[in-house]
Formats: sequence, C-alpha cells, structure tokens
Amino acid sequence: MPQPAENQSPEQKPKRWVYLLPLGLFAVLMVFFFFGLGLNPRLLPSPLIGQPAPEFSLPKLSNANELFQHTDLKGEISLLNIWATWCTSCRQEHPVLMKIAKSKQVPIYGLYYKDVPDQGVVWLQNYGNPYRENAVDEDGKVGIEWGAYGTPETFLIDQDGIIRYKHVGPISWNDWETKLLPMINSLRNNNDV
Repeated sequence: MPQPAENQSPEQKPKRWVYLLPLGLFAVLMVFFFFGLGLNPRLLPSPLIGQPAPEFSLPKLSNANELFQHTDLKGEISLLNIWATWCTSCRQEHPVLMKIAKSKQVPIYGLYYKDVPDQGVVWLQNYGNPYRENAVDEDGKVGIEWGAYGTPETFLIDQDGIIRYKHVGPISWNDWETKLLPMINSLRNNNDV
C-alpha cells in the first residue's frame, strides 16, 4: 500500500527547486522581453559611421548602360536613400524626399534595392523623382555591404565620402528639420557631427 505524501521519506520528496526553476527562467525571460520592447528600432547601430562609403559600381536606373559608383558620392554632402517600389514605408517617406529635393539643401541619391528596374522608372514618373541618380541593386548585395536592415534607410555622407549618420525607417519632416539638416549644416561649417 502506498504511503501518504506527508509520510514520504526525504529521498522520495521532490526538491522545491524543481518547481521553482521553470518559474525563475520564465521571470528572467520576461525581464529581457520587457526591456527589449523599450528599445528604439530606429537606433540600430552601424559600424559604418565614421567610415568611407562601401565600394560599389552598379547600373544606373535612368540608363542601365551607365554605372553609378561610390566615388560619385564624394565632393559634396549628400544623402543615400535605400528604397524600393514594394516598400510601403518608402511611399510614406517619398513626399518628404520630394520636399527635401525641392529645398536644394542636399542632393539625394538612391540605392534601388531588390526590385525590378522598369517598375522603379514608372514609379518615379508617377510620384516624382527626388533623386539626382539611382544605382540598381537588384540582388541586394550592395545594400548588405552598407548594413541595410530593410527599406527605407538613409545615410548622410560628407564631402569626403565618409558616412556620418544612418537613419532607419522613413524620414519625417521633423526628422529632416531636427536631425538631418542640423548635421548637414554642421558638416558645411566643418564641425564634427
């Protein structure tokens, strides 16, 4: 006949830690989850800040027989915007890019990312073209070298071709006025960003 639980010998009683271990692990995971939710996904670190723009040579969207190269980004402060027609956030950002281009504060170049070139040409004809030029990165290899996590992403590049800032996600007008434009003005005044 089995013994009642209170009469079990110490060898037969389960250890309390067996019950508390899963609860403790769950609590630790919840703490990590809680703090992870508080992180801003737009503040993804980039090891490229302060480094020369990665080398590339890609066909232009405007003429596939001509090349756009990383050296084309030297000589003036500029923005490189990674975009695609399939990107809904790029549609949200596009009017802001048009307004920035119209202000003539800084040239905007595009890295047309993992998309069909003909669709990009039509898209720019329909919605306007804020870009001085676009490089076509159909396979996405150059975007990966730039450390792109997705689209849109925008890089601020100084006169020497050095990446000074990376903006993840669509640029809002507030982002332009409070982050990008002050950095551009600082670079123009030869101050560090």
